[in-house]
Amino acid sequence: MLSEVLLVSAPGKVILHGEHAVVHGKVALAVALNLRTFLRLQPHSNGKVGLKLPNIGIKRAWDVAKLQQLDTSFLEQGDVPMPIPEQVEKLKEVAGFSEDCAATERLAVLAFLYLYLSICRKQRALPSLDIVVWSELPTGAGLGSSAAYSVCLAAALLTTCEEIPNPLKDRDCISRWTEEDLEFINKWAYQGERVIHGNPSGVDNAVSTWGGALRYQQGKISSLKRPLALQILLTNTNVPRSTKALVAGVRNRLIKFPEIVAPLLTSISAISLECERVLSEMVAAPALEQYLVLEELIDMNQHHLNALGVGHASLDQLCQVTRAHGLHSKLTGAGGGGCGITLLKPDLEQSEVEAVKQALTSCGFDCWETSIGAPGVSIHSATSLDSYVQQALDGL
Repeated sequence: MLSEVLLVSAPGKVILHGEHAVVHGKVALAVALNLRTFLRLQPHSNGKVGLKLPNIGIKRAWDVAKLQQLDTSFLEQGDVPMPIPEQVEKLKEVAGFSEDCAATERLAVLAFLYLYLSICRKQRALPSLDIVVWSELPTGAGLGSSAAYSVCLAAALLTTCEEIPNPLKDRDCISRWTEEDLEFINKWAYQGERVIHGNPSGVDNAVSTWGGALRYQQGKISSLKRPLALQILLTNTNVPRSTKALVAGVRNRLIKFPEIVAPLLTSISAISLECERVLSEMVAAPALEQYLVLEELIDMNQHHLNALGVGHASLDQLCQVTRAHGLHSKLTGAGGGGCGITLLKPDLEQSEVEAVKQALTSCGFDCWETSIGAPGVSIHSATSLDSYVQQALDGL
């Protein structure tokens, strides 16, 4: 059992191309978003395990001695046990939720308890520790915030319990785990995601674990080799939507107009593959012409998604505002509101970027200048994090 403080971070994710088509067996490209979730794990000897999530106002603590007395045999099903409904119900008893407890809090606490009890049960005694998790990612926006949370928890708990080694050496500012250890982190993070979502695809936690870009098709996930980090604007229209209803709408349109909609889905898949090809070429020497191709692909995919019926007036407005500044945007995720991404070419003046951000903000949207193709889960030295992240973790 390690005694030092651990600082871990993991990225969010966006779908670059392939949303909705992926539901019908086509290719999707998911990329790591460099808006990150940060976790600080601090061991201590006060006999308690604490969880603080300042983004959503959670501050909980449990007596380790009482947790130690629990019958946790229901968790002992192999190296990485899969949560089943009966286990989740038992964890709800352990959590001691009040009747007015919000769903977001319930799920975050249940995922934590599941991972803490499952990973730490092999220790001679459950460890006393405090965990604080703070995120740059908005929740419920389809940006993989729950996966980044699960990945951070899995990586920190596995490291502190010495199930995997701490890769951070003296004088390192930041480090990452070996491929084998990342596999183990990802397996545990997926179980945390199962507690939260029931039956997730596994894409979000894989992107958050490995970073970069991944191709997903019919349950198969493969990593793209060393993708280029692209600068983007991420815009949240703040329009709520139901992913379930939007997916059902596309399915109904496919049934109603099979000869029209099926080619659209095939074309979206082809856009994903062409984007993958261009990104692989850009690793060696990115050229302006390749950015122009990426912009064309963005435009075509956005038109296809509108034809599938998953557009929204807010997304049209986003595209119009950025087009007025010579930029190209598309929705990312389910559509019907939610988020959009805008590609920023490297020759773009910062003053122009600021003007676009201001125009989008004046529409009532939230806007971030960030990048995609970010590194996956990482461990940091105490001095390497920005002061605002440190303050957030300190609860200031």
